[in-house]
Amino acid sequence: MTLVAAIMMGSAAMAQDNNSQQPKQGKKRNKTEMAQKRTDDMAQRYGLNQEQTAQLLKLNTEYADKMGPHRGGPRPAGGRRPRFGGGGMMPGGGGMMPEGVEMMPGGGDFGDMGPVMDDEAKMRAARHKMREQMRANRQAYNAELKKILTNEQFQKYEADQAQRREHRRAHRPND
Repeated sequence: MTLVAAIMMGSAAMAQDNNSQQPKQGKKRNKTEMAQKRTDDMAQRYGLNQEQTAQLLKLNTEYADKMGPHRGGPRPAGGRRPRFGGGGMMPGGGGMMPEGVEMMPGGGDFGDMGPVMDDEAKMRAARHKMREQMRANRQAYNAELKKILTNEQFQKYEADQAQRREHRRAHRPND
């Protein structure tokens, strides 16, 4: 009797744990809907007229592909993306490693760590390149946006962006 009760409680706990690890995803929006939502939000926030709103929608639609692919998408269970991409766990339970890279070649000896360092350098370079591309896209977007908005509206937009950056910095986990 006790064994049956323990198995049932264990099963219920595992089922509850599996449900809590499922990513919480709302309704998926396509790029057109996202551009429209962003446009509507900005039009209301900055008091845009109809002509400005139409120009902004065109701009947001144009930049949806350039600025949007890194956002959204399903996340792995637990809600966090692995630090080093796909692949398995490091020996000893450390963190995630790229597929096919051993942390300690030769059965646990720290010896030659070459492949690990090469992959880390490649990943760092790829992240840097992506960051630079995102920065260039943001600058181009802002240059076009400045042509659409009045000086007052653009100043308010820049102040909002600065506030968002500061908020992200304040809430960034210490790595």
